[in-house]
Amino acid sequence: MGDGLSTSEQLLTIAAVLLGALTTYVTNYWTERQRIRRELLTRWDDKKLSAYENYVDRVRAAVFLAVELYEHREGIRPSDDPESQLRAQLADAIRLQGRAFERIMLLAGNEVIEVAHDLNAASREVDWQATGKQPGTLDDWRNRNRAVFRCINAFHEAAREDLGVSGRVTGEDHPERDLLLPTARRDRADGT
Repeated sequence: MGDGLSTSEQLLTIAAVLLGALTTYVTNYWTERQRIRRELLTRWDDKKLSAYENYVDRVRAAVFLAVELYEHREGIRPSDDPESQLRAQLADAIRLQGRAFERIMLLAGNEVIEVAHDLNAASREVDWQATGKQPGTLDDWRNRNRAVFRCINAFHEAAREDLGVSGRVTGEDHPERDLLLPTARRDRADGT
């Protein structure tokens, strides 16, 4: 009888060791999996952040070149560069913006992609008026530029949400701001 007890005690000890080893293995496996998942999410978030900032930078670069071309064509502020060069620079900026948009399409969530489509459409309207493909007044021009910057803010909001960043860039704490226009140009454009 003493041997039977010792055999059952031995089996119980072996079972406890096996259970402990299995628990340790499962815990280590789960912990390692979570660590790898966090690293992947961090790596993807880094890539998204890079893509988002590059895209907004490309949009802004194209808009600023469009402004220079528009102001040159309309005689508001002549450029030192010939119009053909300004058009070539704008075309190159639009091409780079398109490449940056493709990265958004590959990495972003649905909401960010939709907002980026709206931003592309708004920025094309600026480009088209700057190149003369779409007619418009100075007020139309300013409204198109305002629309682009509203879309940029919407893109920022969607990108921040996609990246899990708290806070907002619009709303009561951050009221909408208008275009920054030098006084001399404002007076000249309004006819005063």
